[in-house]
Amino acid sequence: MSALLATGDRSRDQELPIHPLTSDQHRAHLAGRPDASFLQYPSWAGVKEQWKAESVGWTDDRGELAGSALILYRQFPGTRKYFAYMPEGPVADWADPGLDRWLRPLLAHVRAAGAFAVRIGPSPAYRSWDAPRLKAGTGPGRSIGDVLARAVDPLGVAVADRLRARGWRRCGGDGDDADAQPRHVFRVPLAGRTTEDLWSGLNQEWRRNVRRAGKAGVRVVTGGAAELPEFHRLLRITEERDGFRLGRSLAYYQRQYAVLNAESPGRMRLCLAVHRGEILAAHTMITTGGRVWYQTGASADHRREVRPSNALQWQMIQDAHALGAEVYDMRGVSSTLDPDDRPFGLLRWKLGTGGQVVETLGEWETSVGGAANNALYRAFQTYLAHR
Repeated sequence: MSALLATGDRSRDQELPIHPLTSDQHRAHLAGRPDASFLQYPSWAGVKEQWKAESVGWTDDRGELAGSALILYRQFPGTRKYFAYMPEGPVADWADPGLDRWLRPLLAHVRAAGAFAVRIGPSPAYRSWDAPRLKAGTGPGRSIGDVLARAVDPLGVAVADRLRARGWRRCGGDGDDADAQPRHVFRVPLAGRTTEDLWSGLNQEWRRNVRRAGKAGVRVVTGGAAELPEFHRLLRITEERDGFRLGRSLAYYQRQYAVLNAESPGRMRLCLAVHRGEILAAHTMITTGGRVWYQTGASADHRREVRPSNALQWQMIQDAHALGAEVYDMRGVSSTLDPDDRPFGLLRWKLGTGGQVVETLGEWETSVGGAANNALYRAFQTYLAHR
């Protein structure tokens, strides 16, 4: 018996071999992981210009895929070295106490590929807050972190501790402005709920606005590639009105729409709110596995009294529910709870759906090791700080 236990212990410590995956192999693995982000699907490589990409996987002792990753490589200016990035990945068993079994092979792999540093986005959540708790916590100078969380995920805490112990650095520390992907996201739980449950979860203002849109004759329809220029025009209007800048071109969204839907028809939808024959709001929706994301929203400055965005979101929530999604993810929100801060307006709007704010573990970085790579990583951090 002791010999068998010793063998089991060794197998838990044994590194898992890492190897390239075809797109079909990669998608097959993700199909068994309904919580995997759309940013880890092979198609996302086609969205990211100026990045090289590859799909890799880890094989367990039974010869089965135990994890996968879409790795993006960006060349550091003036060098032949690359920064390796796995947005919201890798897709692996983060609960595995033997994290090094697949993490060490990953670092060795990207180093052999010419990377000097790597950034990952672990999937476990860290903390979450429900809408009533955050509404009660608003005030001058307040932020989400000032409010006692509804729940703290023990797995997220454990993963953060394990990464720190291995020399990984959380990008931006406790701030949320250094991650490429949002650290605080807003999610509406769908599993086990009826449409009536979702409707009653909306606050009174949302229900009133959805009814107002219906009475005014707002129609919600699905658009296509032909409507992307109008979506982009409305996005520029929205950026100017709300004081933010995504900096994404029309070509970016056209490329995204084409490659995501080539991988799986209907993966990316363009949802439109139409009133008197005019598109007043346009939102993009992405579906993978058991999750649906509201990615980007845009709306006109005029006729806002007919509440096209509320009508559009309510229909998208219903569509996500009809697709069998467990979560409707409304993506990023700012951490501010100060009503005088402009970004708070978006959080306030999303809170009306009755969902919850989830703080993810954020993004983590490390040098792949070696004096030259360590020096280049320090130069890279300086470069980002002064960009």
